[in-house]
Amino acid sequence: MSPTKPKVYIVGVGMTKFCKPGSVDWDYPDMVKEAVNSALDDCGLKYADIQQATVGYLFGGTCCGQRALYEVGLTGIPIFNVNNACASGSSGLFLGKQIIESGNADVVLCSGFEKMAAGSLEKLASPIDDRALSVDKHIEVMSETYGLEPAPMTAQMFGNAAKEHMEKYGSKREHYAKIAYKNHLHSVHNPKSQFTKEFSLDQVINARKIYDFMGLLECSPTSDGAAAAIIVSDRFLEKNPRLKSQAVEIVGLKLGTDLPSVFAEKSNIKMIGFDMIEKISKELYAETKLTPNDVQVIELHDCFAPNELITYEAIGLCPLGKGHTIVDRNDNTYGGKWVINPSGGLISKGHPIGATGVAQAVELSNQLRGRCGKRQVPNCKVAMQHNIGIGGAGVVGMYLYAVFTFHDGRTSVLYLRSYGSSQSTRITGSFCNSRPTRLDAYRSYPGYGAYPYASTQAFLEGFGFVNYSILSDSVSMGAKAGVMCAAGDCGRG
Repeated sequence: MSPTKPKVYIVGVGMTKFCKPGSVDWDYPDMVKEAVNSALDDCGLKYADIQQATVGYLFGGTCCGQRALYEVGLTGIPIFNVNNACASGSSGLFLGKQIIESGNADVVLCSGFEKMAAGSLEKLASPIDDRALSVDKHIEVMSETYGLEPAPMTAQMFGNAAKEHMEKYGSKREHYAKIAYKNHLHSVHNPKSQFTKEFSLDQVINARKIYDFMGLLECSPTSDGAAAAIIVSDRFLEKNPRLKSQAVEIVGLKLGTDLPSVFAEKSNIKMIGFDMIEKISKELYAETKLTPNDVQVIELHDCFAPNELITYEAIGLCPLGKGHTIVDRNDNTYGGKWVINPSGGLISKGHPIGATGVAQAVELSNQLRGRCGKRQVPNCKVAMQHNIGIGGAGVVGMYLYAVFTFHDGRTSVLYLRSYGSSQSTRITGSFCNSRPTRLDAYRSYPGYGAYPYASTQAFLEGFGFVNYSILSDSVSMGAKAGVMCAAGDCGRG
């Protein structure tokens, strides 16, 4: 019997404001220092507490991770430099989670940065012509289908995928513009975003064309910036209980690479990584016992507006070929089924490549902790991440706030998973205000209490849960232990 992996939690997050390259007088070590110190301050830890670290970046020489973190401290810890295209930051987070799960560390710092140049990515590429290009086979697919144009290569990749989607499934040019309009609108309330300006749909549609129909406002900009997240084991959390109230569990995180279809099917949709994302998403759902229906908020890799729409299908938000129907129903914004890219996404928040995947985790952690102000997603309990890099690498993840909060209009009830204990019940669902509850039974308990029920189902229904699913259950409901709860105001609306 294999040993149970320790659970992994995000307890501290931080990031710089993302900005236009060259607009701030700083270098990448300055960016990383700011983001890391912010994450350390968030959880009240010191750099000396960090046991290992990962640093994601795309453009730069060897050991830039060390150079950046040396500004924070020189403690002799292992530092891993991670280069996995636009998924570098989330790949570092994946590595950090594995380090903790292996038992080799209890506290890991995962960070990412990029110092870029204005304009397209081609300006940053090194002129090395004596070896294979990492995306040469991807470009070959494009060349054999829609041909090559004198436009930024990545814009052609995702623009051609949109053209293929239009031809096969009937999406319209306006669907992609509406996604960019939405993400720019979301960013208005994000002080860390590179752009915080609302644009009209007409402005998006009529913006300067970058490739074919796709305009400037449908493309992510080059950006400078850094982000950091501090992740810990459940063992560390048990020894530092003050952090439990802000802990966000990384329930699942999957990393994958391309499948044969990426080249064999001569499809631009497949070439940008559709099958890779579909596969690891299904693996994530099977592992976590969560589905898109459990999710309220998603940070999704909208490097170009077409990738957001196509990814709706790849991660299972809708059937194949129906991504544009989510746009039609406004199921990607506030008031709809999901809020997708409340941060503004890559299109408006910015895309400092190595920082992007970590910045997504920062946003989702803050959403789950209820501290996003005017862009806060209501009733946020489960969050999903999607990050992709052409070449290829894909990461998808599920996050849960370690303390669930529900309201009956009079008081709050926290349902806590019992950290480090053999007895735990993990649930997800919604609280029905109209049903009678037994909250009064808990008001006599000053702190933690237990109320015996015949079964977990009886407990949940007794407290008015509807549409719930039991993710794991090892609590003897008939015993005095019951399920740990706390009554009273928890400070989250």
